[in-house]
Amino acid sequence: MSIKLSANLGFLWSELPLIERIDKAAQAGFKAIELHWPYDTPPAQVAAACEAHDLTLLSVNTPQGDVSAGDAGLAAQVGREAEFKSAFEMSLAWALTAGATKIHVLPGMATPANADAARETFVSNLQWAADLAANESVTILLEALNHRDKPGYFYHTQAQSNSIRVQTGRENVKLMFDVYHVGVTEGDVLVKLEHYLPVVGHIQIAAVPSRREPDEGEIRYEAIFKRLEELGFSGWIGCEYKPRGSVQAGLGWVQAMGLHLG
Repeated sequence: MSIKLSANLGFLWSELPLIERIDKAAQAGFKAIELHWPYDTPPAQVAAACEAHDLTLLSVNTPQGDVSAGDAGLAAQVGREAEFKSAFEMSLAWALTAGATKIHVLPGMATPANADAARETFVSNLQWAADLAANESVTILLEALNHRDKPGYFYHTQAQSNSIRVQTGRENVKLMFDVYHVGVTEGDVLVKLEHYLPVVGHIQIAAVPSRREPDEGEIRYEAIFKRLEELGFSGWIGCEYKPRGSVQAGLGWVQAMGLHLG
């Protein structure tokens, strides 16, 4: 298969400093990496490590805000537009120096009482961010998180995140299709994957329901990979799972499914 796998270093080798995680990903055979919140590491160091290992850096997430106060993103938070814009400018500058070409923008939490205002804020912030990112050929990613892991998050389904994408009217706003989140919240993964693939900017995988290596649970990933090949998908697929044990020991699923990292 021609499937290309990326190491999500938010979960893989997470006990190590970031530069060591990058080294580990390269040693394991990965050719691309993606990050969560790498901002305590100078971006020039990340760029140098990726260059040394011939690794492609794909994406980063925008800051969550004050996690201890319940924040899970800033883009849909009414009255905090200036805070979001400052955080996004920091993310964009970091990404450009490090070499990333995608930024996952986190909306944060919302309640039914403020849903309309939160949506208006989110769309406006996204339009501003997308225009700024477009000048640098950077893609904005929107990821709906499942309702079990993140109750109260702004969106949980692909239909919801896609409606926001459409409303922004920006070509560089795409969906992050995380098979794990779709499987937990919605199911019917293959049908949804085919439906949304034209507007998908990145795909991530993990077992359902455990979020472990994708060789267990309810989702038969061989079918996912086969369908992606049939549909002509040529992008990277992020391994955003929580290893059962050591990362290296858990990578046996790659060869078992007829894939390779190199």
